[in-house]
Amino acid sequence: MSSEIDNSTQDTPEHLTLQEKVYQQLRLDIMLGNFEPGKAITIRGLAEELGTSPMPVREALRRLVAERALELLPNRRVTVPKMTAEKYRELADARVAMEALAARRAMEHITADRLTELRELDKEIDQAILRNDVETYLIKNMEFHFTLYQYGPSQIIMPLIESLWLQIGPFLKMAMRSKGLGTVEDQHQAAMKAIEDNDVDGLSRAISLDILDGVNRLPDDEFDKIN
Repeated sequence: MSSEIDNSTQDTPEHLTLQEKVYQQLRLDIMLGNFEPGKAITIRGLAEELGTSPMPVREALRRLVAERALELLPNRRVTVPKMTAEKYRELADARVAMEALAARRAMEHITADRLTELRELDKEIDQAILRNDVETYLIKNMEFHFTLYQYGPSQIIMPLIESLWLQIGPFLKMAMRSKGLGTVEDQHQAAMKAIEDNDVDGLSRAISLDILDGVNRLPDDEFDKIN
């Protein structure tokens, strides 16, 4: 699931404590769906995977439980919280509302260089789709969305979006795997065309459709199988 933390290769600032690096790594793993719903993992097992002692893992998990990203069981195992179809749809609706708003706020701050950056990310997404490489697709898709939103100054919206991704991330991976990537509609192209045309409503619509295309791939009856 997680790779061992290597201070020389992690994209985290050197001044971060080991505890913070463990937290950031586990947080990213959850967003990318690397915690499999229904599967419990021990604190010691996570510490071994990350190449660290249990203490920073325990503290990181405490924070992630507080964020409702994970659940700590009485037997000291950690797991993804149970999900229902109703909660999943509510999370999807919240993502649409918050991310469409973030995209609208970012529009006026997108320069030609920033649009080029988005195009490069979308090329990597296209290559992952051709390979049916779900892991790379999820990484690059998250990069595309977060890069776009972070162009707009935000102290409130981005933390809310990250919280939603933490809760829905494990299930997005299931959603993308359920039908494969062959039928993914590239709404990112529509988003970038809207940016070129300075069409803020078009950008908001493209981001909304992109989110819904992903989340709608997971049938309601799947939740009964994993909870």
